Amino acid sequence: MGSRMRPAEGAMTLAEMKEFAGFGAATQRYIRRSLDIGLDREDAMLRWSRDVVEAASIRAQARLYNALPELRRGLPGDSGLEAAEPFLAPLITLAAFDLGQGRLTSFAAFRFLYERLIGAEVRPWLPAAFCAAAALPHLNPELRRKLLQSISEAAATASGWSNRQPAFFPHWVEKVDSGTSLAN
Repeated sequence: MGSRMRPAEGAMTLAEMKEFAGFGAATQRYIRRSLDIGLDREDAMLRWSRDVVEAASIRAQARLYNALPELRRGLPGDSGLEAAEPFLAPLITLAAFDLGQGRLTSFAAFRFLYERLIGAEVRPWLPAAFCAAAALPHLNPELRRKLLQSISEAAATASGWSNRQPAFFPHWVEKVDSGTSLAN
């Protein structure tokens, strides 16, 4: 049975890689940076900071992402309204920050990142968090319009969600000199 599952896992991983490849370079960079911060993978300041403005953004993001462990633990087991506020309020705050950075310009990119930061169980909550954060007044009206138009009716009204955990977690890859022979 395990060998039958492997091709499906490989196909899903490939689909995730293709989805990531479809995002623009700035979105890809922001997702990798966010995963480094949120999953404590790398020294994000050393890896991603290009100037003082970006360094300040990384520090702010790291402070906000300190809420991720609590969000993961607090994922509601059902869709009851009593679970919404304690979970959605901090999720919307994180989403508002990330959308405000201007690098996640679609629901697909937002979903891709947050499925990896929090886990597959967050999927039912993502449309609400995204729409709430995308409609906040701190965003430029043109960006708000673009973000809100990016969520499909199917994503906004889904009756169920997969609980399959993401398999592809993009990392930074060092550039290789094209003149270097790999045979050596």
